[in-house]
Amino acid sequence: METALETGDDIVQALEQGWLPIREVARQTGVNAVTLRAWERRYGLIVPQRTPKGHRLFSAEHVQHIRTVLSWINRGVPVSQVKKLIDTTHTIDNDVPNEWCSQRQNLLHAISELAERRVDAVFNQAMALYPPRTVCEQLLLPLLQDLEQHWQGQFGAQMERVFFHSWLRSKFGARIYHNNRQLNGKPLLLINHSDLPLEPGLWLSAWLASSADCPVEVFDWPLPIGELALAVEQLHPRAVLLYSSKALNLSALAKLLGGVNCPTLLAGPTVCIHQAELSLLTHDIPELLLAEDPLSAHQVMIQHGIL
Repeated sequence: METALETGDDIVQALEQGWLPIREVARQTGVNAVTLRAWERRYGLIVPQRTPKGHRLFSAEHVQHIRTVLSWINRGVPVSQVKKLIDTTHTIDNDVPNEWCSQRQNLLHAISELAERRVDAVFNQAMALYPPRTVCEQLLLPLLQDLEQHWQGQFGAQMERVFFHSWLRSKFGARIYHNNRQLNGKPLLLINHSDLPLEPGLWLSAWLASSADCPVEVFDWPLPIGELALAVEQLHPRAVLLYSSKALNLSALAKLLGGVNCPTLLAGPTVCIHQAELSLLTHDIPELLLAEDPLSAHQVMIQHGIL
């Protein structure tokens, strides 16, 4: 049961005493306010203090507790079982079902049957209980790897690929559009620098940035030399993220980046493909950052103050 703060009826006074509002806790932990409220309401995982007016307030101990919850979740424990494990200081045994594996299997079956509503339902359920970064790390990126293996030499593979990648772009595009309407400030400009249409890594990167309260602009198509500089001039982005899963012409890439006067992040499997050459290129372009996947791109942007 929630407790109300007895001292002071003003949230400002509580903040001066070291309590944290839910927005700040979400920023520190990566668990958004909707998920925190769901954990509280459904499972009693995090029970904050309340001001007389009903505002949730969290302590440093609450923040640490949330991180403990995340550590169990990231090991595959269903959120519904985390409280029992924490309360009994139990260790994971092999009988605890891995919820992420089950959800990935459900998605694989739904995608093979082109069942959009089922795909949507599994994703929505995950998003209601887990922060975006956890959903990306534990569900979506492993799912994409599973799908690529499944699609090798498989009849109907291109049909499934187009179906799922189209769903992913529509789903994340809608969320990004909604978030952008509520955000101000310089956007992050993300560009598909691959010849792969509906590049999923691009949209995962955009969604993670948008979930961190960063406005984003997504260009799902490569830009020619000169026009990237024009886009930067008109949009004034905080940074540019180029995502590619293919081999690149690095001399053309260097020319493309020549007119960009803001931090630039090259992300995707192309970083692994050109690892040695790109290490040399970063000496010529000091503001060029590298990341191998959407999760590491998200972390790099946090470390460099972009997000």
